[in-house]
This record gives sequence, C-alpha cells and structure tokens, in this order.
Amino acid sequence: METVTAQKDAARYSLADITKYFLKLGALGFGGPVALVGYMHRDLVEQRQWISEDEYREGLALAQLAPGPLAAQLGIYLGYVHYGIWGATLTGLSFVLPSFIMVVLLGMAYKVYGGLPWMQSVFYGVGSAVIGIITLSCYKLTLKSVSKIEPEAIRSRWLLWVFFFTMAVVTAVLEREEVWLFIFLGLVYMAVKAPPKWMQRKGNALSVILLTGTGFWEFHPGKLTQLGLFFTEAGAFVFGSGLAIIPFLQAGVVNQMGWLNEQQFLDSVAVAMITPGPVVITVGFIGFLVSGFAGAAVAASGVFFPCFVFTVLPAPYFKKISKNTSIKAFVDGITAAVVGALVGSVFVIATRSIVDIPSAIIAISTVLALIYVKKIQEPYIILVAAIVGLCIKTFL
Repeated sequence: METVTAQKDAARYSLADITKYFLKLGALGFGGPVALVGYMHRDLVEQRQWISEDEYREGLALAQLAPGPLAAQLGIYLGYVHYGIWGATLTGLSFVLPSFIMVVLLGMAYKVYGGLPWMQSVFYGVGSAVIGIITLSCYKLTLKSVSKIEPEAIRSRWLLWVFFFTMAVVTAVLEREEVWLFIFLGLVYMAVKAPPKWMQRKGNALSVILLTGTGFWEFHPGKLTQLGLFFTEAGAFVFGSGLAIIPFLQAGVVNQMGWLNEQQFLDSVAVAMITPGPVVITVGFIGFLVSGFAGAAVAASGVFFPCFVFTVLPAPYFKKISKNTSIKAFVDGITAAVVGALVGSVFVIATRSIVDIPSAIIAISTVLALIYVKKIQEPYIILVAAIVGLCIKTFL
C-alpha cells in the first residue's frame, strides 16, 4: 500500500488524465507501432513530462522483450508506472477500444456490401497497397530485429539470419507457422549466445535443445471456444510488432480453420491499416466475420490478454529481468524467427493477391511512396489505392 501511495503522490497527472490520453491516441493515432511508440515519447515524456525517460525506456525494453504487440504493451506499462493494475487496465482498454469499435462497424459494412462490385473494386486496390505496406514493414522489422544489411553486422549476427531465412522458407512452403520451431530456435540462440548456469553444465545444453444482415448478432457457440484458444495462442507469440501476428493468422484462419478465404483475410489486414490504434486489432474484424460481435470480442480479448499479463506480471521486477543476458538471447532468437515467418507469409499472400499488372503497380507504388514521401501516412495511401482500384475495375 505504501508503494502504491508513493507512486500516486509522485504522479503529475490523474488516472483520468492518462486514460483520456490513450483514448485519444487510440482514436487518432495512425501510422503503426513505430509511430505510436514515438507519439507516446513525444507527448508523455517530452511535452507533458508525466513519464520519466528511464520509465519510458524500461517500458519499451519490456515491450520488446516479452510477447505482445509493441505499442499496446508499452501503453499498458506506462499506465502501470504510477497507478498499478488499475492504470494498466484502463490505459490498455482505452487504447484498444476506439479501433475495436471501428473494425466492428467496418465488419458490418463488409457483411452488407462485400458482395457488391464497387466494394470488391475498392478492396482490389486496397489489398495491393497493403501488400506494399507490409513488405516495407517487413524490411524495417528485419533491420531492427535481425541486423542491418551490412557485411560486419551480418557476420556478427549470422545465426539470427539463419533463423530468419529458415522460418521464411518454412512458412512459404508449408503455408503455416510451427510454434514449436520458434521456441526451439529461441533456446538454440540462448544456448549459443548466453546460456544460463543450469544449461552450462556438461551435456545439458544439447539435451535441452533436442527435447524442446450486418452479422452483428451472428453467434456460433462452437466457434467461440476455437476463436478464443486460437487468438490467445497467437497473442502469446507476437514479438515486437502487431504485424508479426500476420503469419499466425494467415496460416490458422485461412489454411487450418478455413474461417476466411485468402481475399477476406487480406481485406481484414487492410481494415487494420485504415483504422487508428494497434495494427493487431485486425483480429476483431476477423472475429466479426466468423461469429459476429461475440466473435470480435472473443478474438480481441484473446490476443490482448497475454499482452496484458506479460506486461503487468514482470513489471515490478523488470529492472532485474532486463539485465539477464540469457533471457535477451532467447528473445532475440525467437524474434528473428518470427520476422522470418512474417516474410514467408507475405510471400504467400502476395502470390495470391497480386493477380495482374495493375495490382503489382499499386503494390510497388505503395512501397516507393512510403520510402520517398517521408510524411505520408498509411491511411492516405489506402484511400488513394481504394479510389484507384475502383477506377480500374469500373473503367478498364
């Protein structure tokens, strides 16, 4: 009780203040995880000085170290800093709620108009632009999570590049992700890079490595349990960015469960791109298409619950945990594998979505626009792509 009281006394803001801030950020924060993390630093550390630089860095390190969408996890940690569980809960909910409502509304429109030619034309352009956005994001994630594409950097982290390409090929060929392989590669990297004391005992490392209308009221009770289990598993293996969940979703939702077809899945990713807040909210749209509002709520809860748990539980002890080199090495190995899987998944999606020259041009133009037009944001690109797609299908 004394610690909580001291935290509240030290805060320069009320619980309502930070809740309102994250509600606004969730409603207006476009640009994906990197942009959202930057907004938090600018607003909460530099301008309002609610959070210290050290507190922000600790939260960012924890968000990168533990599974969970980066921006949402950082927001939950910042809410926890001065207001504990209540702060973490309210900031997390307020950050996710606006985009969740938006994807449900878009899901309702998709159910009603998705079969009409004009809607299909819009998503023809949007889907191609999404491929371009994800491709560039994969490139940035690779540089951040594996290494820069420079001879010296590649030599120093060559094993992570092996993990990266292994998972990219496995995902592209099998068209699904093997979760056990993520864990295995994480343990391999931990054993090589920074083995803990128990693993340093003779013979232990090798044995461990080897063993290791609108559809709103639609309701399908049998699918809700499946949705909950699937999305909770997916949420537990999202490292670094909401985009990392795409391989899990594409393999499970399309190939294994058969809930959506390839085009519907790509449209779901597009919906996440045109709404503010965390990109991973695409699961709400997917859940809605599968089982109405109940499905959307279960899917979103399943993905964000592990994120909340993995942030709140280690938060009081993180200063010590963050210095453990073995844990860092384990996460580095998993992260390289996850990013590789993301690249493989993008390859699979692209081969099915880029169906002609115009769609290829839209995808390439999207990448070039994001590279050379520095201040342009994804929602504007999506809007232009929707108009172009509509024009192409209507007049050509």
